[in-house]
Amino acid sequence: MNMAVDGTKGSHRTKKAVVLLSGGLDSTTVCGIAASENHEIYALSFDYGQTLKRELFYAKKIAAHFRVVDHKIFQIDLAKIGGSALTDDLIEIPLDRKEDDMRDIPLSYVPARNTIFLSIALGWAEVLGADSIYIGVNAVDYSGYPDCRPGYIDAYQKMANLATRRGVEGDPVIIKTPLLHMKKSEIIRLGHELGVPYQYTWSCYSDSEWPCGRCDSCVLRKKGFHEAGLVDPALVE
Repeated sequence: MNMAVDGTKGSHRTKKAVVLLSGGLDSTTVCGIAASENHEIYALSFDYGQTLKRELFYAKKIAAHFRVVDHKIFQIDLAKIGGSALTDDLIEIPLDRKEDDMRDIPLSYVPARNTIFLSIALGWAEVLGADSIYIGVNAVDYSGYPDCRPGYIDAYQKMANLATRRGVEGDPVIIKTPLLHMKKSEIIRLGHELGVPYQYTWSCYSDSEWPCGRCDSCVLRKKGFHEAGLVDPALVE
């Protein structure tokens, strides 16, 4: 990896990639990986009816940092079907869960979210002529979501190969999941080596001014930085 993640150095980019960019730590890391691999980056974020709109503010900052070619914020209101603490004010966000409990699917799971996001990314990638879609799913230090597991990604890739013109013609768009089997600390160390701007990321499920420190995402992030031996720059005033 011989390129600064702000896109200012290294060889000329020739490959296009769609990067699903939530504004969180994992998606920002995969954006850094895509940049380091000399891709032209097309970032895709979603205003999907989530209660935490703050993440979209950070997604814009990250897209600007990486100097992406285009950053689309796609609107789709999953709050209309509800079923998640992230889209329904009447469902409380799970707090203070023990790590052993994080293999159970929590109330913060948004039904079919990654399937919807990947499908829109797949359509855009085919239109762009992009070779790949980067998504920051992780099946090691994660909250138990079914659409972050290896079996799901494998099945989606098979479906994408059958569902697109490029796929049936033998030139499929590849779903890339570089973080899938990594611990959070390993992700953070890699991002640190690449110069990923973690100060611009938001992981908390709360939409408050400061991370709650109690939701699954906050707990896993804190653990990751501690095990990586690094200070979380988002918590430095």
